[in-house]
Amino acid sequence: MSTTSGILKIDNLVMVRGTKAVVHGIKLEVKPGMVTALMGPNGAGKTSTVLGISGVVEPAFGDVWLDGHNVKGLESDEIRRHGIATVPEGHQVLRELTVRENLQVAGGGLSSSALNQAIERVLELFPELKTRLNQAAGDLSGGQQQMVSISQALVVSPRYLLIDELSFGLAPSIVSRLVPVIREIAASGIGVLLIEQFTQLALGLSSHVYVMSRGSVSYDGGPENLKADPDILHRAYFPISDREAVGLA
Repeated sequence: MSTTSGILKIDNLVMVRGTKAVVHGIKLEVKPGMVTALMGPNGAGKTSTVLGISGVVEPAFGDVWLDGHNVKGLESDEIRRHGIATVPEGHQVLRELTVRENLQVAGGGLSSSALNQAIERVLELFPELKTRLNQAAGDLSGGQQQMVSISQALVVSPRYLLIDELSFGLAPSIVSRLVPVIREIAASGIGVLLIEQFTQLALGLSSHVYVMSRGSVSYDGGPENLKADPDILHRAYFPISDREAVGLA
C-alpha cells in the first residue's frame, strides 16, 4: 500500500473488545494542516479507532502509517514521541495537580527551556489559564479542564492531534471558544482528527469527513455533501434495521 510521507494513514484497522470486533477493517487518512472529522453514533467504533491509533489499545489487525513507518503496536508513549498526541474524551486532567504541573508532566521528556517555551505557546492559545497555573486542575470548570487537556497534548509539539469528543459535556459558549483554537492549531500545520457527535460543529470545522456506523466507514468525502444531503448521516445513525424496529423505514 502507499505510505505517503507526512500523512497519517490508517489501513484495514480492526479493533476487538473481548471476543467481538468493534471496528471492521477501516481505512482513513489525516493530512497536515487540515481538520478531518470522524462522526457517527455512540457505539460506532470511533473511540476504539482513536485508542488503536494512539496505542492505548493494540489493534487486532491493520496498520498505522506515519512517514513510511508503521507505528501500530508501539506503546502509547512511543507513538506520542512519533508525533501523534491524543485529547481523550471527558476533558481528563490530573485533578490533584496544578495546571502548571499537568503541563510539566505532559512535557516530561522535554528540556527545561523547551518545556517553558511550550507552556508559553499553549498559554497564547488559552490565556485564561495564565491566572490559574497554580490552581488544582480538579477545581477548574469543565471548559477550563478541556483547555488544559488540549494544552497537555500540544506541549509536545505534535504533528497530529486526535481529539475525542471535543464538545462533550461543555456549554455552547465554551465550544464556541474552542472552535477558533482548533482552526488555529490546524493552520499551524498540525493535522487534526476530530471525533465529534455535534454535526454542525464537525461539518463547520472539517475539510474532510468520515462517518462510521457499526464499526465500518459508511461515508468518506467532503462536508458539503453531508450538508446538502442530511439523509447520509441519518442512515448512519439509524441503519435500516433500526429504522424498521421503530417503524421509520
